[in-house]
Amino acid sequence: MSATDDKPGEFVEALAKGIAILEAFDASHPEMTLSEVARRVSLSPAAARRSLMTLEALGYVGRRDKRFHLRPKLMALGSAFYVTAQIDEILREDLRGIVDEFGDASSVGALDGEDVIYVAHVSVQRARRAAAVTGARYPAYATSMGRVLLAGANDEALDRYLSQVEMVKLTSKTCTNTKALRAEIMVARREGYATTVDQLDYGITALAVPIRDPDGRTVAALNTSGYTGIVTPDQLISERLPALREAASHIGHQLTRYPMLRTALAG
Repeated sequence: MSATDDKPGEFVEALAKGIAILEAFDASHPEMTLSEVARRVSLSPAAARRSLMTLEALGYVGRRDKRFHLRPKLMALGSAFYVTAQIDEILREDLRGIVDEFGDASSVGALDGEDVIYVAHVSVQRARRAAAVTGARYPAYATSMGRVLLAGANDEALDRYLSQVEMVKLTSKTCTNTKALRAEIMVARREGYATTVDQLDYGITALAVPIRDPDGRTVAALNTSGYTGIVTPDQLISERLPALREAASHIGHQLTRYPMLRTALAG
């Protein structure tokens, strides 16, 4: 389900390499040498160097003591989507409502290949765990939103995902068995929600529901999460599911007024 699985004739390899390099920087790799970048994106040192020099000249990458890092100019690319899609106006009001009522955190995510990208996030937490910030991406199989989004996919797309995804044990509780994961996704499809406990990181218990466009297609997911041990999946379902579904329905109806966001979420 990679974005480059079916390359059109106009596919520009050099551009793809540059974007891959930008995506290689993360919290675990905020700075990298040329050789480290090349290894991360499976490029030759020469190809990685050409891309890095171009990105540096454009102002998206900086260099200090032979180590490369991202520069603030890169934020303009993400903020362009954020502004044109009117994320603040459409999504944050509902997320804030959920957090104001229940505390903890709430997010909206969309499926991108094998990952969930967090499109919007509101939180009152300051936890030492996986950061669910806007722009973060995590494996779909290990998140409640990912399972809801996979449940909303057609059978062909789901089969393709399950046959291609490489599942890694992120915690001792992470489900990496294809048959078991499919069963969980089928439950989410039937029930209209998904819960996870310590799948992505220890301390995260989450509940997610689909956000559907006016045609009934699942285009995004909305979640609420709290600390494992303080909240349980049953508590989230009994206490928060109605409000979560109401917010998801409101966002879905809002998509008719904001075609840019609808198009972006639907891919």
